Amino acid sequence: MLQITVEGRELFDERTNEFVTVKSQTLQLEHSLVSISKWEAKWHKPFLSADRQKTPEEAFDYYRCMTVNKNVDPMVYYCLSQKNQREINDYIENSATATWFSDKPKRGKREVITSELIYYSMISLGIPFECEKWHLNRLLTLIHVCAVKNQPSKKMSRNDILSRNRALNSARRARSGSKG
Repeated sequence: MLQITVEGRELFDERTNEFVTVKSQTLQLEHSLVSISKWEAKWHKPFLSADRQKTPEEAFDYYRCMTVNKNVDPMVYYCLSQKNQREINDYIENSATATWFSDKPKRGKREVITSELIYYSMISLGIPFECEKWHLNRLLTLIHVCAVKNQPSKKMSRNDILSRNRALNSARRARSGSKG
């Protein structure tokens, strides 16, 4: 969870033509499946879409969806500094895990990932729902690990079997002193 302090300031409300004072506030933010689900329910598009940048309005709304503390002044999001935004984006981009994968990316069309597909993966892999509040990148890594570990072992090709058997026979002959 990320905790940031947003400095208060005076803003002009164009709807009421008045200045409003926004007090400093500490936000507790969580980049999780729950946050993404809230955002996708509002915007009706996949959050994890790699082919489309989010508008500033969509990005700020995701910050709202990430906020877990209650009684937050909705105007505080208009007071986010560049530093606050960098902190939030760095937190979102953080892998939140020491696990990495060396598999090469597959060619072809990428599947669009939505929160429902992530929930499906959790269910099919037996991952408990309390993990939905984990940092999203950590949850996605766990899903990837479970998927890799659940794959059936790859069958050896005929050439690989013959090569392995030659090596085993050669080692046995060397141990027994046979010329075979």
